[in-house]
Amino acid sequence: MWKNAPVILFTLFFFSCENSDEAVKDMNSQNLGIEEVNIVDINYTLAGKAKAKLLSPKMLRVQDMKPYVEFPNKLHVDFYDETGAIDSRLDALYGKYYDQESRVFLKDSVRVINVKGDTLYCNELWWDRSRTGFEFYTDKAVRIRRKLQIIDGVGMEARQDFKEWVIKNVTNSFIRVPNSQFPTD
Repeated sequence: MWKNAPVILFTLFFFSCENSDEAVKDMNSQNLGIEEVNIVDINYTLAGKAKAKLLSPKMLRVQDMKPYVEFPNKLHVDFYDETGAIDSRLDALYGKYYDQESRVFLKDSVRVINVKGDTLYCNELWWDRSRTGFEFYTDKAVRIRRKLQIIDGVGMEARQDFKEWVIKNVTNSFIRVPNSQFPTD
C-alpha cells in the first residue's frame, strides 16, 4: 500500500493544479500590482535644487511588464529655473509616466504657460525627460497664443521652460495690432 503512495500523491497533485485559461486571466488581473495615492504633491530636485513640483488629486502606480504611473484625474506641474522661480506651468486632464523610458504622455486639454504668458494648447503632448533642449513634443494639432499673436499648426517641439519652440507645419496665424500703432489722419 505505501509503495504506491508517491504515485497517488503525484497524480492527485498533477490533476488538482489545473486551472482554466479564464481562471488564470482572472487571477492575473486581480493580482496586478496597482498602488493608489490620493492628493499627490511630488517635488523633483536635481543636485539639491527644485526643478519641478507636480500636483494631482489621484495617482496610480502600476507594476506591469512595462511599469507606469498614471494621473487619471488631471495634473499640474510648476517648472523652476536655476534661481527657484517658476518659469513655466503645465496642466492636463490626463498623464501617464513611463518609468523605464523617462517619458510622460499628456492628453486632454493640455496647456503650457511660460513666464511671458505665451500659452501652448494641444490635446496630446509628450514630455521626454531624457531629451535635452526640446523636452516637449507632439505631432498633433497645436495652438500657441502670445500677447499679440495666435499661431495654429501641426507638430511642435519646445523647451521645458517654453521660452523656445518650433511649430513643424503652421496652418494659421493671426497678429493683433493695437490701435495705437495705426496711423491717424
